[in-house]
Amino acid sequence: MSTTMEDAIRRNFAERAGAERAGADRPGAERPNAIESSHLKQRVRRVSAAPADLQHARRFQNASVDVRAMERQCVLPAVSDTAALRAFKILRTRVLRRLDMHKWSSIAVSGMSVGEGKTLTAINLALALSQDVNTFVFLVDLDLQRPQIANYLGMSFEKGLSDYLLGKAEIDDVVYKLHSERLGVIPNARAFQHSSEFLNSPRMGEFIGALEREVPRRIVIFDMPPLLASDDVLAFAPQFDSLLLVVSEGKSGRAMLRGAKEVLAEMNLLGVVLNRSKERNESAYY
Repeated sequence: MSTTMEDAIRRNFAERAGAERAGADRPGAERPNAIESSHLKQRVRRVSAAPADLQHARRFQNASVDVRAMERQCVLPAVSDTAALRAFKILRTRVLRRLDMHKWSSIAVSGMSVGEGKTLTAINLALALSQDVNTFVFLVDLDLQRPQIANYLGMSFEKGLSDYLLGKAEIDDVVYKLHSERLGVIPNARAFQHSSEFLNSPRMGEFIGALEREVPRRIVIFDMPPLLASDDVLAFAPQFDSLLLVVSEGKSGRAMLRGAKEVLAEMNLLGVVLNRSKERNESAYY
């Protein structure tokens, strides 16, 4: 992910080095030895927390999924590509650190245009996060114009997000457990022509509030339409903490990136995922 973290680290290094030089110039000040001055980053060692207690997690209805459909769509854990598995584990770790740093808990996943892999990224990130024993996740199909999460999972369900928004279902009717109690999926089967109006509706506000009140607290991942395809991401921006942008190598041109610059300036950019990269690392660990 390309982020501002590196810039912040560099500024921190520069400020710390300047303070050390100023201190060294004072009369009687001790000059740090080579070992001390080499430790530019002071790390606080974290003690691993005990696994979250599943007894406090709400039990949602089971989801019926098609493993063969998941294999065709390259959905975890059906993926046998070790490079892809490793990439999503790295993405999971970096996302968790960034969320913890900023105290964020919700992520909108979007692309520049159709076909860049934002839905698959949202699904696999949610699955990878839920494999962490301390992380609970909601995955929400919020691409109201072209819902695809259920298709990627080969998922059969009775009621989805559209039923909730139309007042035909409650929250417990539209959340489905996938693989473990730590991952709840809210699918959708109906496309809405006036999607941005539904995203700003009072019913949507009630839905977001219910997700945020869930105990244990969950990371909420929203699969959203492409950034430049409609005003949906802009309309929904006040409801999510951060945006994860998916770009596809050879597809997201400079003109598209320039067009998205103004939109991205109004949001907290969590990072950028480069999809379909030709550069791959197939080497073994040793």
